[in-house]
Amino acid sequence: MAAEPSSTLVAPRAASAWRSDADAPRDAAHHRGFSRATAVIDVITQAQDFTQVLNAPCQVRSPHFAVHHLPRAPGTGRVELSTAPAPTSCPPVDESALTGCWLGLVVPKRHAKRAVTRTLLKRRIRSAVSNVCGLPAGMWVVRLRTPFARTEFVSAASDRLSAVVTDELAALMRAAVARATR
Repeated sequence: MAAEPSSTLVAPRAASAWRSDADAPRDAAHHRGFSRATAVIDVITQAQDFTQVLNAPCQVRSPHFAVHHLPRAPGTGRVELSTAPAPTSCPPVDESALTGCWLGLVVPKRHAKRAVTRTLLKRRIRSAVSNVCGLPAGMWVVRLRTPFARTEFVSAASDRLSAVVTDELAALMRAAVARATR
């Protein structure tokens, strides 16, 4: 007697009601971690741009974070972004008009040892920046200045840490916008 194939004994798999990430449409805003409902915020990736913004005076500070802002260059309507002398078909960034905001995040390993914590902090920073109203155009860098006490926040991605970070960043971004619009 031959055994029946195992495929006839197993029930067919039901289709999932949820779309997988591979099925979801991807656009630039979704890829950067910002929803379509929020304003488009570009990401600072060049080391020269980070250096330029971090050399600007700190806008506001909280116990754990600092916000740096480099507004548009006066009279030009642009921020002085770095460009490398590379042959491209596009105009250099310095010669193109800057519209919108550019965001950079600095979450060093020395202040957040675990990758889970760094990821949580970066997500909360992006959320706080995208939720703020009236953010002036220019380059913004939010950096973690001091670590969160591991004795107080034992879990790397606890709800308590998330709530404290969210509250601190919301207050920080409100203060940064108030100071930048003066």
